Amino acid sequence: MTADDSFDRLNDDDYPAYTMGRAAEMLGTTQGFLRAVGEARLITPLRSTGGHRRYSRYQLRIAARARELVDQGTPVEAACRIVILEDQLEEAQRINAEHQRRAAGTPTAVS
Repeated sequence: MTADDSFDRLNDDDYPAYTMGRAAEMLGTTQGFLRAVGEARLITPLRSTGGHRRYSRYQLRIAARARELVDQGTPVEAACRIVILEDQLEEAQRINAEHQRRAAGTPTAVS
């Protein structure tokens, strides 16, 4: 691995860079909350060689949204389901917009 490879990871939203303790600290929550959203299958942290949970920035954004809902009084399980449905809706809207662009003959953006 080169230094350039290491720097590329800094920009990768899916790279599991954060330990459970650091992730909880960044979200202003407890490690128990992160375990709960994992048990509700909202996010599935990767495991280090030693078996410790590691979280990506993308996963932290998802967990932060669930925490917002929980802070508003929504039970954890329901908050996780809401976030999953929001994510599915966003993906469906993206696909629909892509189909509409194709139907109109507009070239799609390359991601």
